Amino acid sequence: MNAILDKEPVKRAEKSLKTFDEKLEVVCLEQSARTAQDAATALGCEVGAIVKSLLFKAGDKFILGLVAGDNRCSLNKLKKILNEKDVSMASPEDVKENTGYTIGGVSPVGHLKECDIYIDKNLERFSDIFGAAGHPNAVFKINYNDLLKMTKGKAEDIVE
Repeated sequence: MNAILDKEPVKRAEKSLKTFDEKLEVVCLEQSARTAQDAATALGCEVGAIVKSLLFKAGDKFILGLVAGDNRCSLNKLKKILNEKDVSMASPEDVKENTGYTIGGVSPVGHLKECDIYIDKNLERFSDIFGAAGHPNAVFKINYNDLLKMTKGKAEDIVE
């Protein structure tokens, strides 16, 4: 399992976590946490406590939406917030190029390119939430307020 911790994307996510708070740790799971449901099962928590990191293309820039695992991000709400006509899910290639992570392991932090981050207010209902840490089997635990601070994200109603 330690081979996962040695992977560059996981080290990059971990460095961002540790820079924010020395106590934050990357946890390796025996089974994949590629989907929110898989992660919730592996961690024994509600699926809503899993943070989905979703990259969107908005005009000529990219934004990251951090959404509770039991919610769907609303493109219409993002369009209104961003005042953009055209907002769509980023392609897997764009995700890799902008975040440095592959889909299923996209961390809320440690991206290759900076982007604006919008956070689902619904994550507030959990005392602990879990985000991916650069690999489908790597996660970290944090609370909502620290996630806001660490990502410098904007809390918004971005779900359907």
